[in-house]
Amino acid sequence: MTLILEFHCHTYASKDSLTRPADLIRAARRRGLDRLVVTDHNSIRGALEAQALDAELIIVGEEIMTTKGEILAAYVTEEIPAGLSPRETIERLRAQGAFVSVSHPFDALRSGGWKEADLLEIVPFVDAIEVFNSRCIDPRFNRQAQEFAEKYNLPGTVGSDAHGIVEVGRSVLLLDAFDGAEGLRKVIRGAKFQTTLSPWTVRLISRYASVRKRFMAKA
Repeated sequence: MTLILEFHCHTYASKDSLTRPADLIRAARRRGLDRLVVTDHNSIRGALEAQALDAELIIVGEEIMTTKGEILAAYVTEEIPAGLSPRETIERLRAQGAFVSVSHPFDALRSGGWKEADLLEIVPFVDAIEVFNSRCIDPRFNRQAQEFAEKYNLPGTVGSDAHGIVEVGRSVLLLDAFDGAEGLRKVIRGAKFQTTLSPWTVRLISRYASVRKRFMAKA
């Protein structure tokens, strides 16, 4: 049995998204996804709400800002705060059995991008890196990630990085059925990818969400 997995998406629990968990689930089901890792910025609140609505579909994840770049995790049971070192972040995730990937590692246009020297320090401790992110404006960033993964024999994850409903499912993994983080580790190397770059205009979705949230906070 083959599952279609979206590894990277956001809900309103992220500072730059307005997507409600129920709407995210409806979009995922319409687009034929079997599993969806909800990876809000430094929060698992939205993922837990979504999982309560559809436990079969939703995997609780988190996108965590470290002092060097962003870590992308699945099967998170305890929220990890922002601002820790990469090693401490990974150690905390490992302690709870989470699957550990790295968000858009070579995207130089984002604050969550990595310097290669910092990335090399964590290679032995991660399960994968994100080799394709639909929101990477420059295709070179994804190519660099794929080349890095091949060079250091790391499996890859891909994701839409959806901050709005229209983006959900644009990049997915097709892989053998699995159960839990350990099951994902066993099948990840055999995954096939279906990927599509999003137009730069999807950035307006997250920009609008950020501005609206700041405005509402001041009101």
